[in-house]
Amino acid sequence: MPSYFCSYNPSSTSISKFISNQPYLYMLETKCTTMTDLKKIHAQLIKTGLIKDKIASSRVLAFSAKSPTGDINYANMVFTQIENPNLFIWNTIIRGFSESSTPQYAIHLFIEMLTTSEIQPQLLTYPSVFKAYTRLGLAKSGTQLHGRIIKLGLEFDTFVRNTMLHMYASCGLLVEARKLFDEDENEDVVAWNSMIMGLAKSGDIDESLRLFTKMESRNDVSWNSMISCFVRNGKWTEALDLFCIMQEEKIKPSEFTLVSILNACGHLGALEQGNWIYNYVKKNNVKLNVIVVTAIIDMYCKCANVEMAWQVFERAPNKGLSSWNSMILGLATNGFEDEAMQLFSRLQRSNLKPDSVSFIGVLTACNHSGLVDKAKYYFQLMKEEYGIEPSIKHYGCMIDILGRAGLLEEAEEIIRSMNIEPDAVIWGSLLSACRSHGNMGLARWSAQHLLELDPNESSGYVLMANMYAASGHFEKAIDERISMKEKQIEKEPGCSSVEVNGEVHEFVSGRKLDSQFHDLLYSLMH
Repeated sequence: MPSYFCSYNPSSTSISKFISNQPYLYMLETKCTTMTDLKKIHAQLIKTGLIKDKIASSRVLAFSAKSPTGDINYANMVFTQIENPNLFIWNTIIRGFSESSTPQYAIHLFIEMLTTSEIQPQLLTYPSVFKAYTRLGLAKSGTQLHGRIIKLGLEFDTFVRNTMLHMYASCGLLVEARKLFDEDENEDVVAWNSMIMGLAKSGDIDESLRLFTKMESRNDVSWNSMISCFVRNGKWTEALDLFCIMQEEKIKPSEFTLVSILNACGHLGALEQGNWIYNYVKKNNVKLNVIVVTAIIDMYCKCANVEMAWQVFERAPNKGLSSWNSMILGLATNGFEDEAMQLFSRLQRSNLKPDSVSFIGVLTACNHSGLVDKAKYYFQLMKEEYGIEPSIKHYGCMIDILGRAGLLEEAEEIIRSMNIEPDAVIWGSLLSACRSHGNMGLARWSAQHLLELDPNESSGYVLMANMYAASGHFEKAIDERISMKEKQIEKEPGCSSVEVNGEVHEFVSGRKLDSQFHDLLYSLMH
């Protein structure tokens, strides 16, 4: 047997016999459910000296490193107290860190294992290290480990190969991922899912869908990856079409699929389909965790059914901060500005702390109701009491609020004092306000910066042309239009969607959109 398959692996019979003779180890295996339980048992193992046994110490380490209720920092403390850790112990702590919020320590421990330990990494060690590289976005560093894998002759192990492919695909190194994918002759659904996901993240929807249609066997991850791909790239109707096909093939959607579809329904205003998803969630006892609750609230708010959103919010067993934020923003954007501000005050009194998104919601409420002083109050509160640095979105809200109120000099002052570069939204908002209030000088300044950011942006030319025309400067208005034509800049066409009998139709400038994906989707149905 090759050396890399060898590891410390006592038989289950010997472990059971050992544990049965030690009451504390028996309790650890059968009664321990929390870190409080573990610490009590650990203390007794130290007191009796049993902790020096590798079986005992590895069991304490495994619970604290891998259990859902564990503590990776405690696991690390346990690890440092173990003399001459065996392969199982090294693998346990490396894997624990690779799945924690600090995956970089998995790599540090792997290097320590290579350089200081007599025990060397073996087959089951490497997937955890590749996972750490993936979560850190360090695929280029992971190529060095790939080279070691090739030298050891492990590159054709399915588990190792899949974790390498997933690393490359997740981090956008699609050439390397595709090479691994094409070299594998086996129809491995994990590899196909990783490749589809990687292409989707990079925006290559065509190739992602082509691979999906070629798959001989698809699992729920395959369907979720493809639906998420459509949603991530704004292909809302395609996502709903694919979900319908998924239902026809009797594939049970995961909660991640449902969240993606709820997102698509919200963007399209597809209330009937959104209702169907919510009823499906209730009928099938889908766990109403914070992510699902937030997605349902967000869908109803975007479909303008604030009453249903409120019912879901109030009845939700798990309301995370994202649920509060979604409800506040939903109220603000649907004409319930006072209720949004009241809910924000209720959030302040709860055991949760408002974050930057919470303040975007309440500033939006101020904007829609024209409450300039209230907006200034919340803007200062965010910085001074909660220590939140304004983002580009917070500045955008303030510029829009001040611009609508005609306080253009104050808006200009905020822009000049910003510690981040204004984006096209801010310049466009100021330019629009200048047009409404007739400030030609500030309008030119706004338009200049807007066009510097994106010379092909049509709104700057259109707003300036309309402003010149409104003030009687028709020649300058014509010059703006001519400039657009010479630079071949076209005004962005309007887009709308309508839901008829549960089916969503999209229209652009009076013509129905023909999706380039319909043929491929049709092939899945037949």
